[in-house]
Amino acid sequence: MEGLFPPDSRLSEAMLCDALGVSRNTLREAFRLLGHDRLVAHELHRGVFVRVPSTSDIEDLYRVRSIVECGAVRAARNPTQAQIREVREPVVAGQRAAARSDWSAVGTADLRFHQALAGLANSDRINELMRSVLAELRLVFHVMASPREFHEPYLARNVEIVDLIDAGETQAAARVLAGYLEDAEAQLTAATRS
Repeated sequence: MEGLFPPDSRLSEAMLCDALGVSRNTLREAFRLLGHDRLVAHELHRGVFVRVPSTSDIEDLYRVRSIVECGAVRAARNPTQAQIREVREPVVAGQRAAARSDWSAVGTADLRFHQALAGLANSDRINELMRSVLAELRLVFHVMASPREFHEPYLARNVEIVDLIDAGETQAAARVLAGYLEDAEAQLTAATRS
């Protein structure tokens, strides 16, 4: 989710074993699990690489996000102050990161914001699903030539969504979120086609 390895990066077993202090067997099991989560790809006689998401991957990720996140926001009839804080904290973190022009940190804060939105459903299974979806989405962010141009417009929209949730207007928040997700998907698919 931090985006340390961009798509198509070769992952060196020796380097990662040393850096993580794990055996090759442990690392290979981790690679197997990451492959299952569509985060890495094994290429025969070449090694393990960070996956390069396709346009259809992006479309599918946003289909899932729209159903899950908008559904969680709509269903959050009376979110607690703790839940609202969980949603607001990454928004504030994103604004701080933008102020220091750390656009990678803005992207990470944005992913945490969306994880918190899904968390409004109070479901461990939805939380687990969203962690997987958002980790894969981080790979997609790398297709944008200018992270600032991509992330900056969504900062204000994040504030709008959390303010609507805080005001108890979850239906309006879900509508704003649906438009937000449509716009982001359009930007990302356009970038993969160019």
